[in-house]
Amino acid sequence: MAQKVLVHRLYVRIFHWLNAIAMFMMITSGWRIYNASPLFDFSFPDAITLGDWLGGALQWHFAAMWLFVINLGVYIVLGLATGHFRRKFLPLSPRALVHDVNDALHLKLAHDSHDYNAVQKLFYIGITLVMILTFISGLAVWKSVQFQLIGHLFGGYEGARLVHFAGMSLICAFVVVHLALVLLVPSTLLPMITGKGKAFPKDVEKNHVA
Repeated sequence: MAQKVLVHRLYVRIFHWLNAIAMFMMITSGWRIYNASPLFDFSFPDAITLGDWLGGALQWHFAAMWLFVINLGVYIVLGLATGHFRRKFLPLSPRALVHDVNDALHLKLAHDSHDYNAVQKLFYIGITLVMILTFISGLAVWKSVQFQLIGHLFGGYEGARLVHFAGMSLICAFVVVHLALVLLVPSTLLPMITGKGKAFPKDVEKNHVA
């Protein structure tokens, strides 16, 4: 029987799946809200939006926003307190990043679900910052009077809408790449459900086998 090792702690898995639900609800309801006053010369098909009408979409969007904020806040506190961020995302050097990007471009990038490579570290750090920026710009759109100082940082109400839309687009792009990588390396999915994955020789040497 193959030896197993703990890959993702319980709070990381809970954060991941709650965040997936919150993101799905906010993105699809956000598309319905966008359709009420489009920024560009297109709108999203009603079939892929959530909320049926503007008022309903707003309720879905704000309900999911609180789920997202509380979930992300707990994750950040536990990530800092347990050393999760330090172990998973650091160190991240430019040299390692250039090396791993080069390997990725030549389809030689090694994948280890236990330890992230430099490209994964950059992606996860970057998308976390994008989510925070998207939330802050959303505050300026939601309460443009109460959060007018935040709105000024984005160049006003329309600027905040553009930043909010750009953040949503980057998150959607990340989700597409993330799902594509899961399809290419399906062995990464089970550890995000059960928490455990196949032990590598280095795990045995470190006595981290579950």
